[in-house]
Amino acid sequence: MSILFPGPRSFTGEDTCEFHVHGGTAVISSVLEALGKMEGYQPATAGEFTKRAFYSGKLDLLEVEGLGDLIEADTNEQRKQALFQMEGTLSKLYMDWRETLVKCTAHLEAFIDFSEEENLESGILEENVKAVKKLLRNIKSHLADGRRGERLRNGVRAVIIGEPNVGKSSLLNLLCQKQAAIVSPIPGTTRDIIERPLNILGFPVIVSDTAGLRVNTQDSIEQEGVKRARECIANADLYLLVDDAENFRRSILTENCTYNEYLRSYVERLLLSDILMEKSCDIQVNAESSQERGISCPWNSSDRMFLKENCVLILNKKDLVEDASHLERMIKEYTQACFLSCKTSDGVTEFLSRLQSQLSILCANPSRENPAITQSRHRHHLQNCVFSLESYIDLYEESSKYEDCDVVMMVEHLRKAMRSLGKITGHVSTDEVLDVIFSSFCIGK
Repeated sequence: MSILFPGPRSFTGEDTCEFHVHGGTAVISSVLEALGKMEGYQPATAGEFTKRAFYSGKLDLLEVEGLGDLIEADTNEQRKQALFQMEGTLSKLYMDWRETLVKCTAHLEAFIDFSEEENLESGILEENVKAVKKLLRNIKSHLADGRRGERLRNGVRAVIIGEPNVGKSSLLNLLCQKQAAIVSPIPGTTRDIIERPLNILGFPVIVSDTAGLRVNTQDSIEQEGVKRARECIANADLYLLVDDAENFRRSILTENCTYNEYLRSYVERLLLSDILMEKSCDIQVNAESSQERGISCPWNSSDRMFLKENCVLILNKKDLVEDASHLERMIKEYTQACFLSCKTSDGVTEFLSRLQSQLSILCANPSRENPAITQSRHRHHLQNCVFSLESYIDLYEESSKYEDCDVVMMVEHLRKAMRSLGKITGHVSTDEVLDVIFSSFCIGK
């Protein structure tokens, strides 16, 4: 059976015919062989149909990229983001911004060409600058997204770190739901980076298990593993800091150590204080509510160092702690700490809930109302656009009077900004500026 899709309403905008045949390999091969013998027919190259759709104006570059991301999506959140982009939500935002620049450029062009001959509205330059400043704020706000859309598209890089034999590989196996790494009671079993792409509650995560971090090892292979682990940690988005729960219990209850003192001590032994810790004068611990429930609160407000927001403390081997219930109540006072057993899966639900909260912060929340930047290419051109708009404003503000403004250079800065936006969507044209000039100012009556 064959179905005709007449242009321009087909996917490519051209007349298209689809053959619906049985799915057997022999049938498909025979049909392709028969078509290949016909004059003017050739196999389509990779992406050729989408390319034809772009050249015929059915899709712009952002929508093309969204379609590609939709095909490659591994998780539901990736699918949602790609679908919104393919539907044109991001394109509409950038086209609206570009339309603002087209109008501003047209106004300045008219000011240059006709200000001495025609009675143009007063305050054109002032209105233009106001519009450009508003646009600049919007673009800067759009750029200040923490790269969440790109992270959702490419995957969050999560790294499991800690001392040897605290259960890092067990945590990886727990997340993978299979034996992805060798688990052994012998410290230093993991020597190299073990990396696995996972779908965790709808978010794409690339989890890396690293070698146990210790300074005093004399094993040259383990030293290389530690070196690679530190390189992996430096490029991570999310840190899963693992320690033995018994170490925590001993530090807090036996050695009378504060919570933050325990953290500082552990992180310092790993030589990761500059990466995992930060200073703050506000530690959100509700000590009064703890005392009301009869729970001792061993940390105090004088401790100024605490884990960064993108770090989760995982106290493993819950099954080996005697008074686990008391320890669990204490840990609940700190929002980044999890108490679990990779062996029995006790506490895993709470850990996954904490992990989901972290991933929600690190990744974009796809919506039609707030489309996110999804590729570094978009960010690069938007940053160029911001630079051009800032140059435009600087040039205007350097002039004390309108007559002193170098309007020609101001127009050029707007054109550069407009071209930068056009490079994102694939629309780069100057003819539309003339259309706006004549339609807005009624010149040439």
